Amino acid sequence: MKVVVDFDLCESNAVCMDVAPEVFKVDDDDMLHILVESPSEDLRTKVEEAVRLCPRQAIQIQED
Repeated sequence: MKVVVDFDLCESNAVCMDVAPEVFKVDDDDMLHILVESPSEDLRTKVEEAVRLCPRQAIQIQED
């Protein structure tokens, strides 16, 4: 799985970071960073929840 973020849509509201802090981080400048672009399968549930909860639907999962 690969995490893809549309940064044109992203508002850096940190919902994804709250759900999956191992994968997403919003820094002090309110910029979202993907910490792990291809997270392991044990994080799939968290990443899927982050995708679902993103208010702007800016996050997607692409299958390898």
